[in-house]
Amino acid sequence: MDHASCADAFAFIGNSLLKPMSQTETVGLDPAFWEAFPDFGDQDVRTALDACAAFASGAQARAAAGEDMVQQVSVEHTRLFVGPPSPAAPPWETMGREAAATVGFGEPTVAMQSVLRGMGLEVSNENNQYADHMGIELLALAEMMRRVSADMMDEAEMRSFIQAHPGGWVDRLHSSVQASAPGGYFDALLGLAEALLTAVGSLREI
Repeated sequence: MDHASCADAFAFIGNSLLKPMSQTETVGLDPAFWEAFPDFGDQDVRTALDACAAFASGAQARAAAGEDMVQQVSVEHTRLFVGPPSPAAPPWETMGREAAATVGFGEPTVAMQSVLRGMGLEVSNENNQYADHMGIELLALAEMMRRVSADMMDEAEMRSFIQAHPGGWVDRLHSSVQASAPGGYFDALLGLAEALLTAVGSLREI
């Protein structure tokens, strides 16, 4: 497994979930970016990347017709993950796992705070996000993969984290996004996250 390249992939997705495209990279609107994105030899990842590239191709055509696609994707991000009045697809594990949860702070938040402290990390961002935000969980995973690559962490510990946290609820977050914005940028992006987490978190080598 190319842990370093996988770390970069998860970091890109994590950052894309934390901030609207107007505040981060816009490469996701370029089909060439997705065509060059590594699939790690996994067919499900390749299929998800094809969906990302298809969205980007459509976005290029819409931009050529005069649409501001960075703004469109940024608005989609806000509607899905921020609100108001409330996010259509709450990006916190607490709400992703507990159907009755009405706030984003719960046991998964505390567990993620403990994971981050154990790694010598802390949540520091202007939005003051809960630690169990999917974007933060994927950034934590990216750091774990870098540490595995440098022989500073055991791979089994990393896989255990995937199964306990992002891999255990990414399908529900993806389903929420599909229900609110089918065929959108984040539908494709969460499909990629789900495929990558499934491949890395399983016993399959990628």
